[in-house]
Amino acid sequence: MLASLVIKIEYRRALHQNGIPALCPPISSNFPPVDPTNPNGIHHECIREGSFRGTTKPSNSRFAATFLSGARIAHLRPGRFSGIACQPACPERPFRTAQGVFREGSVYSTAFLPGSGQCVETAVTHSKQKSATFLPGSRIARGEKRTTTSANHKLGAALVLLAILGVSLAFSPTLVAHPLQPSPSVAPQYGVPASNAQAPSSPAATPQPAEKKVTAYTLPPATYKKARDLSRIHFRFALISFVYGLFVLWLILQLRLAPKYRDWAEKFSSKLFPQAIVFVPLFLLTASILGLPSDIYENWVERKFGISVQGWGSWAWDWTKGQFLSIALGICFISILYRVIRSSPRRWWFYFWLISLPIAVLLVFLQPLVVDPMFHKFEPLAVKDPGLTASLEQMVQRAGQTIPPERMFWMGAGEKTTGLNAYVTGLGASKRIVVWDTTIAKMTTPQIVFVAGHEMGHYVLEHIWKGLAFAFVMLFVVFYLGYCTIGWVLERWGGRWGIRGLNDWASFPALLLLLSIFGFISGPINSAFSRYVEHQADQYGLEVTHGLTPDSGQTAAQSFQVLGEVDLSDPEPDPVDVFLFYSHPPIPDRIIFSLTYNPWANGGTGEFVK
Repeated sequence: MLASLVIKIEYRRALHQNGIPALCPPISSNFPPVDPTNPNGIHHECIREGSFRGTTKPSNSRFAATFLSGARIAHLRPGRFSGIACQPACPERPFRTAQGVFREGSVYSTAFLPGSGQCVETAVTHSKQKSATFLPGSRIARGEKRTTTSANHKLGAALVLLAILGVSLAFSPTLVAHPLQPSPSVAPQYGVPASNAQAPSSPAATPQPAEKKVTAYTLPPATYKKARDLSRIHFRFALISFVYGLFVLWLILQLRLAPKYRDWAEKFSSKLFPQAIVFVPLFLLTASILGLPSDIYENWVERKFGISVQGWGSWAWDWTKGQFLSIALGICFISILYRVIRSSPRRWWFYFWLISLPIAVLLVFLQPLVVDPMFHKFEPLAVKDPGLTASLEQMVQRAGQTIPPERMFWMGAGEKTTGLNAYVTGLGASKRIVVWDTTIAKMTTPQIVFVAGHEMGHYVLEHIWKGLAFAFVMLFVVFYLGYCTIGWVLERWGGRWGIRGLNDWASFPALLLLLSIFGFISGPINSAFSRYVEHQADQYGLEVTHGLTPDSGQTAAQSFQVLGEVDLSDPEPDPVDVFLFYSHPPIPDRIIFSLTYNPWANGGTGEFVK
C-alpha cells in the first residue's frame, strides 16, 4: 500500500475521472472531411475505449502523484491534475500511490508519497485536477473530480526519490500529457456499470454523439445531484486520506516495524544494496497493505457512481502490478538515498536532489514505452480510425510539430472506465498522441481534435520542461525543509522509535512523514501552477483549431460539456477544494472561456498561433 500510496499522490492530482456516458444523441461530425471514404467524419471503428482526459489512473495509485504509493504516472481527476482533462484527472485525493500511477498508463505531475495518486500526462478530458500530496494512504483526486481512471501514467515511486520525482511531477502537472479535465492519477478506472464498460470496437458500432449547442455547463437534475455528491465525497476523502497517510507512517514508527525490518536486512548482508532488497519491499508492502482500505473505498465510490467499470479482480491485479513496480523502483532509489546520506550527512538532500533530476526525465521518457502498456492495450490509431488520424495530422502540422501517424495510438480504456481522455506524452523518440476508445465513442472528430490540440499546447508552449523545472524547484525546497527538521525529530523521538540515526534504514518512515507534510503544504502552489498551464493549453487548443473547425469555441465548449457529463464534474465546486486540489480550472470556467475567447473578431490573431 505504501508503494501504492507513494505513487498516488495525484495525479490523482486529479486522479478520479468521472465516466458517465454523454447524454447527447449521436449525429454525424461536422468536422471538415479528410477521408474520401468517410465524408461525414464518423468513425465507427473506435467507439469503445479512449478518452481525452489525459490520464487514466489504475485503480489504486498514481505513478507521479506521490512519493510513496497510490499514484499513477499520469492520471488525474477532472479539474485537478489533468492536462485538458489531466492525463493522467478529476478532483482526486491529495495523495496517489505508485500502483495507481502505473495503472493509469501515463505520467502525470504528482508527488511520490504514501497514499497519493499517479500521472503526468496531459489530456483534455477533465475540467480540473487535484494536486497530489505526499502521504501514505491517500490519493489525489482528478481535477474537478477525483478520477481514478485517468489515461495518464504517474511517475510515482515507493521511494523518497520516487517521492522526489513524484513531487517534481506532482509539482509539474505538465511533465506529461494532461487531460482536459484533471484525471485521476493512476487509480482504479471508474465508469458505467461493468455491463456497459466496453463499447463495440467494430467499424459499424455506434454513431458519434450529437453536437448540442452549449452556452454554459449544465447537467440534468439527477446528474447534477450525483456530481455534487461525488465532489463532496472526493473533497472530504482527499483531506481524510492525507491524515490517514500520516497515521500509517506514524503507526509504523510507533510499532517499531522499521527497526525490525532493518535488523533482518542487516542480518541478511553487511552491504547496502542487499540490505535494501530486504528492507524496502517489507516497508513498502507494509505501508501499502495498511493503506489498502483507502484504496478499496476509493474504488468502491467510483464504481458506485458509475465511473469505474473495472471488476475487482482486474483492479486487484493492477494493484499488484503497481506494487511490483513500486518495489523495483524503491529498491533502486531508496538505496541511492541512503548511500548519499551515509556519504554526505550534511548535504545529502542537495546531492539526492541533483540525482533525482535526470531520473525524473528518464521516467517521463520511459513511461509510455514501458509502464503504460502494462495496464492498457495500445494499437495504431491509423488502423482503428484512419479519418481521425488524418484530422490529427492536420492539427499537428498546423502546430508546427512532428508526430507521424505511427506515433498516434488508440488506447483501450473502456474495459476499466467510462471516462474520456486524449493526450500527448513522452519525450523525444517516445513522444506520441494517445486517444482513448471511450473518447472516440462519445466525442465527434472536431471535439477530439480540440482535445489533442490542448495536449499539443503543452508541448509547443514547453509546459513539460517548465513543469519539470518548477517541480525541481519545489522539490529542492521540500528536501531542504526535510533536512532541517529530520534531525530535531530523530533527537526527540528517534530513541522511542528504535532509530539509531538518519543513516539508519529505520529513519525512512520518519523522513517520509516530514516530506509528506511539506508536500501537502506546498500543494496549493502546485495546483495553482497546474491550473495556469492548463488554461494556457486550453487557449492554445482554441487557436490551433481555429480555421480547422467551423466554430472552434463552440466545439471546445461541447468537448468540456461531454467531459463534465461523463466525469460528473461539479458545476459549483467548493473554492477551498479548487484552491487545494484542482490541477485544472473548473469545467464551468473552461466552457465560459471557450465561448468568449475570440481574438479574431476584430481582425486580430491568437497569442500562440498566428
